[in-house]
Amino acid sequence: MSIRHWPGRERPREKLLERGAHALSDAELVALLLGSGTPGRSAVELARSLIADFGSLRELLNAEAQRCLAQAGIGPARYAILKAAVELARRHFREALRIGPTLAAPEATRTFLLAQLRDRPYEVFCCLYLDNRHRLIAFEELFRGTIDRAGVHPREVLRQTLVHNAAAVIFAHNHPSGVLEPSQADELITRRLKEALGLVDIRVLDHFIIGDGLCFSFSEHGLI
Repeated sequence: MSIRHWPGRERPREKLLERGAHALSDAELVALLLGSGTPGRSAVELARSLIADFGSLRELLNAEAQRCLAQAGIGPARYAILKAAVELARRHFREALRIGPTLAAPEATRTFLLAQLRDRPYEVFCCLYLDNRHRLIAFEELFRGTIDRAGVHPREVLRQTLVHNAAAVIFAHNHPSGVLEPSQADELITRRLKEALGLVDIRVLDHFIIGDGLCFSFSEHGLI
């Protein structure tokens, strides 16, 4: 049965307007993005099928174009809409860091970094550049590595920090394996970066490691 023939309170759009987006299931939210179903399947049924085929909502939203476009019911337009929704969420989290001091909102920082880095299949090293009131100036991916390594060059980190005229920085990188514990190399490069930036009076406030849904803070563990 087409969604337009469902009772009003059960239709995803009307349900969202009446009760809020939090009241919708994963499939109903995806169905709103898809807009319509396919012959013989409503948008909600199509969304349920896609989530099941990919294994989870997270896997569906983070799938590469080739895999998505191979699925019945997802063409270029729908793939673009799904990717746009994910990117809007990431930018929403970034805006939360621009409003006030980053360190005054540690959960916003963690949420933002998780949204940016948790699903990368390769290791990346990033930097949050902060002003003298610890408000976010910019977020930048500086180095990209293989599945387990990203070469970090202190000279480039220093150069980019000066370009942004930052007074302080927070580093972050992900572990695609999901393991949170820092390696000896992680600790070494953090000390080298802190020493290099300290020469020009730029503070290193923290270094986060992003695993599978969790963050490790160097500062909280006395490593900064």
